[in-house]
Amino acid sequence: MPVTSLPDWIAQFAQPEHVWFAKRLSANDTLQTKAHQAGPYFPKDILFRVLPALHDESVLNPRVALQAFIDSHPDVRTVTPIWYNGKLFGKTRNETRVTGWGGADSAVLDPASTGALAVFVFENGAEGPANSLHVWVCDGYEDEVFEDVLGPVEPGRLLIWRPGDPIDLFSTGSAFASCQLRPSQMPESWLTAFPSAADIVRKAVELRPLQSERPDVRLLRRRDCEFEIFRAVEEAVESPKIAAGFAGLGQFLGLAQTILQRRKSRSGRSLELQTREIFLEEGLVDGHSFSHGGQSENGKKPDFLFPSVRAYSDPAFPADRLRMLAAKTTARDRWRQILNEADRVGTKHLLTLQEGVSLSQFAEMKAANVQLVVPASLTDKYPQAVRPELMTLDSFIYEVRTLV
Repeated sequence: MPVTSLPDWIAQFAQPEHVWFAKRLSANDTLQTKAHQAGPYFPKDILFRVLPALHDESVLNPRVALQAFIDSHPDVRTVTPIWYNGKLFGKTRNETRVTGWGGADSAVLDPASTGALAVFVFENGAEGPANSLHVWVCDGYEDEVFEDVLGPVEPGRLLIWRPGDPIDLFSTGSAFASCQLRPSQMPESWLTAFPSAADIVRKAVELRPLQSERPDVRLLRRRDCEFEIFRAVEEAVESPKIAAGFAGLGQFLGLAQTILQRRKSRSGRSLELQTREIFLEEGLVDGHSFSHGGQSENGKKPDFLFPSVRAYSDPAFPADRLRMLAAKTTARDRWRQILNEADRVGTKHLLTLQEGVSLSQFAEMKAANVQLVVPASLTDKYPQAVRPELMTLDSFIYEVRTLV
């Protein structure tokens, strides 16, 4: 019997014999950029783990067939996991993808799914070759239901989980030098009381000053560094508790919930705090060139107001010289949350790390006077028709300097 309720779906597959893989679909995963990748990217480690026959170095581009149930829509396909292993045969490619989803008719490849959280469950993949694949492509705020189980899944981050084991988060980002601190390199206070998001951001700035780099580069490299610091501290603080065992189920669930909530809190604040640090480094003054966390009206709190809360509150200050910036790692559905955060500001600027949007979603944003601000290295993940209308963080900072 097909499962149509998301909570029921989670309950059915949250069993230790299954292996979960979760990611936010980029524009290169869907058909939005027309990159002809033939299917979403999957890391080799997970496909070799759940489909051992795929790891065959004796043939070019080995593949297997797997029945896939897209339970969220619903749809059934026979898909083909492929290892493009041409590098072993004198070519360049060395990656795994899952193809055969049926083109844009499939929720997995539909351009409208760009930015959506997709969860893939390899049925019985922890006990031998997976015998089927179950998929849920989130619509609306369904991702929040998953994040109550998995924690946040940010753009460019991948998640692998065997229910009952710790959730394995890792990044597909650039491979710069590691910021994974050893316990001996951490402030002693961090090992007794988990550091705040602001503390970890400051440590990332210390380890990656990068003053010679443009703000766009600085932001993303520090984000990668901060992510590694967070994981290292989490490992140092929580692993001894897990190794010591639990007095009962309640104690185990309490720790698991604490870890998930901490991950969600870090994710929600990180981009905002990293951006504030860059504003300060670029010569903007909190309270004069910008206001962080100030109120606009009726208790609303946009992430940033320019040039200041004082200017915003002054009816005589020209509205066309006011700006606001919201910082959200994902924008697919959350962009609408910013529309009423500052009534005097006509165009709402939104800084996001989302790896692409669909043309239809971008048209909605544009009609609502939302201007996307995207780090320069991510702009090529957006449709070509959209790229000229994106702002980089560099260009946004240049603009707000003129407001004071």
